[in-house]
Amino acid sequence: MGNKMTAIVLAGAIALTLAACGNQEREQGLAAVTREKEAAAATAEASSYKSMFSSSVFLGDSITEGLSFHGVLDDKNVMGKAGATAMFALEDVENLAGRKPKNVFIQLGSDDLLWPTDNPKQFSLTNYAKLIGKIKEKLPKAKITILSVTPVTAEAEKSEPRYKNIADYNQGLKELAAKEKVDYTDVSPIFTARPDLHDTDGIHMKAEYYTQLLKLLQDQVK
Repeated sequence: MGNKMTAIVLAGAIALTLAACGNQEREQGLAAVTREKEAAAATAEASSYKSMFSSSVFLGDSITEGLSFHGVLDDKNVMGKAGATAMFALEDVENLAGRKPKNVFIQLGSDDLLWPTDNPKQFSLTNYAKLIGKIKEKLPKAKITILSVTPVTAEAEKSEPRYKNIADYNQGLKELAAKEKVDYTDVSPIFTARPDLHDTDGIHMKAEYYTQLLKLLQDQVK
């Protein structure tokens, strides 16, 4: 009797173990399918944005460069350079014009704020106005949009106090856009919804930021 009871208990334990293994395998399988679907959706979204912004060029600094670095847009649609300022960007207008974009998105200022001059904001905005004028001259039919400077984390601002001037600088950009009769887009709502988009340095961005940026701008392309 004792041996029979032991066999029954053992059989039950084996059945439970097999059932648990089966459930685990099913969960792992579902998780793998979910990951594949998410990857496929991300690939489809990236392909959609590349097509949508195929006649656009983004001009800016290393933050803009992330659009091509992360593969969100093709190299031909991105002109981003580490350390770029509005003054340095004046040298890139011929290259920009050669790409014949219908839409030009400019995002400069992160490095301008750190420029060693008495009034970096005014110095930058003066060159920004020159940049817009030069682009209008070379690409009279292009739609120009100024993008606000992206915020930094509290830690980055503590390390570099001049980043506290970002909000004031963005107000200057908004006023400049109105004066020059070009569009202006504030990108800060992206970070209100997703405060986790900064890279480890608190200044540059993770890949997810760029898809959110293009989602914000998708209605502005012509």
